[in-house]
Amino acid sequence: MKAQRYPAVAGILATTAVAAAGCYGPLRLTPSDHATVLSEQRLEAAHPATPGPYEVRRLYYGSGTDRRRPEYRDSVSIVTETVDASKLVSLGQSAKERNGYWGFTPKEFPINGRAWYPEGEGLFPLVLIVHGNHDMKDFSDPGYGYLGELLASRGYVFASVDMNFINGSIRNENDGRGWFLLKHIDAFKEFAADEATPFHGKIDFDRVALIGHSRGGEAVGHAAAFNRLSRYPDDASLEFDFNHGIRAIIAIAPVDGQYLPTGRFVPVENVNYMVFHGSHDGDVTSFHGLRLYNRLSFTDNGDYFKTAIYMYRANHGQWNTVWGNKDNGPRSARRLDLRGLIDGEAQREFGEIYISAFLETTLRDNPDYMPMFRDHRVIGGWLPETMYITQFESSSFRPLASFEEDIDLTTGTAPGVTLEGDSLGTWRENLLDLRSRNRPTTSSSQDNNALWLGWNNRVAGDEEAVGTPASYAIALPDGLGSEWGLSAASHLDLQLGAVEGRPGPRRPADGDQAEAGEGQDEAETGRGDTGRDEDDEPVDLSVVVTDANGESASVRLSDYGPIRRPLETVVRRRNDAESFDNQWELVLQSFSLPLADLVEVNPSFDPATPREIRLLFDRTAAGTVVVDDIGFSETRPGR
Repeated sequence: MKAQRYPAVAGILATTAVAAAGCYGPLRLTPSDHATVLSEQRLEAAHPATPGPYEVRRLYYGSGTDRRRPEYRDSVSIVTETVDASKLVSLGQSAKERNGYWGFTPKEFPINGRAWYPEGEGLFPLVLIVHGNHDMKDFSDPGYGYLGELLASRGYVFASVDMNFINGSIRNENDGRGWFLLKHIDAFKEFAADEATPFHGKIDFDRVALIGHSRGGEAVGHAAAFNRLSRYPDDASLEFDFNHGIRAIIAIAPVDGQYLPTGRFVPVENVNYMVFHGSHDGDVTSFHGLRLYNRLSFTDNGDYFKTAIYMYRANHGQWNTVWGNKDNGPRSARRLDLRGLIDGEAQREFGEIYISAFLETTLRDNPDYMPMFRDHRVIGGWLPETMYITQFESSSFRPLASFEEDIDLTTGTAPGVTLEGDSLGTWRENLLDLRSRNRPTTSSSQDNNALWLGWNNRVAGDEEAVGTPASYAIALPDGLGSEWGLSAASHLDLQLGAVEGRPGPRRPADGDQAEAGEGQDEAETGRGDTGRDEDDEPVDLSVVVTDANGESASVRLSDYGPIRRPLETVVRRRNDAESFDNQWELVLQSFSLPLADLVEVNPSFDPATPREIRLLFDRTAAGTVVVDDIGFSETRPGR
């Protein structure tokens, strides 16, 4: 089947409110453009946020003695044993006050939760969600009931876990949150083994997913790591024996790096991962979940994928109905500009769509929703009206150039791959930045290197003169395509985003040699002025692939995803109160080009023997882009 393509305009779902907020993308839309975007729902699958066929039941499980939570004292259907979390959670100087308020210490923390489950026969997948940090007296666990109702109706056992007793003014407890999630899975195994509970024999423990919000979003990664460890990294006297069937983790606006065992970020591998973050998050003000996205590795030849979605105008708290839009507490409106936020119902609708589809894909092996993780535009008719940037990588991805391994700009990641620029004004590699750090001791980088390419095809002193288009080439060694088993079913993948600024025009010179003119490239550091020149063109380029026989095929990159400049974001009411390095976050867009499309362009092109991939800057006279993770992937059966 020929791969579907979507017009570039469909990559931008914008509204008048967005335009009023002063944001911009690579194209300016008219009202008719908006109508076109919203009517183009291309995915041939059922809407994942539609309630399913099951009648939903609800219950509480917990200690039955909770002093502050009557639902976990008077309304529990299943009584649970307490657990000793004292090695993982320290209350510090607030211990006496907190223990007095709650009536228990970390040595006897309760296993409390509220569950939604389908009525009927099953083995049903198990999904747990945990909140992040909030006022411990303003209980957070009820705030995901909208997900509980939806997912239970669609045949999942869903529980929102109570960890309010470790909320508030303590730090370095996210390892405890992750451990607690695993203890809740332990509890559900006991429930399922007990004939007196409604879960008896109804849970498929080989199909488990964990969802976390904010600090909980960091915790799900720790849970996935701890699940395979035999001992606690900070104290080997604490033994682990979990090995649960965790197939997927989801992080909502997560922090990252609060817990650093042995002084390093927690490594996670061989699990499906989805993360999403809002541009107008007034609490976790940078997309810290990109760091786990980048370090998550696939090592056991299993079939996994990871995806990241950046949602313009979404905030931190509206994913939880208790938290709402006041990310800095009840007086948020004094500091935060709440006028540009997307409506809370719409924000949660996005969450329902992506969470439900991700769980269908990873826990039920349903391939129908895979295209939406590669390119959000295929569900333009479903999504709330705003702008999105998406990243995607499957476990079949093999990098040609990831820009991580050394400081040699001419060598790639795969052996024998060489890199060459032609007529470029900017050619360098550097760390991708976050616009802020989530705590003083943690780096503000994305912990990921990328490539900066800037070009200007105009010739200084002659407005009509245009030189040979600049380009950047990846040369593949002979036989690599055969070794990797490339074919028309393979995809050429890369990440790319445009940034502001551009090199100056080329100086007149023999051979059209590129040199930056007197104007400097403001985007070279990624920290340049985000103001746009009125005559700035939308950035676009061609991707040209040449095979071993010299046959070439070229496609336009914007046919496979939106190429946009960073989205301007004003979080605080006064610009002079903004404390970020940038008024935007640099999030790259993933592009996946089926090699079958190249064969369609040139039937003589052999997708099994690619020898060169060239980014040809022939569609925009001047600009700067950031590129990362160029390589090939396969479309596996069922995916």
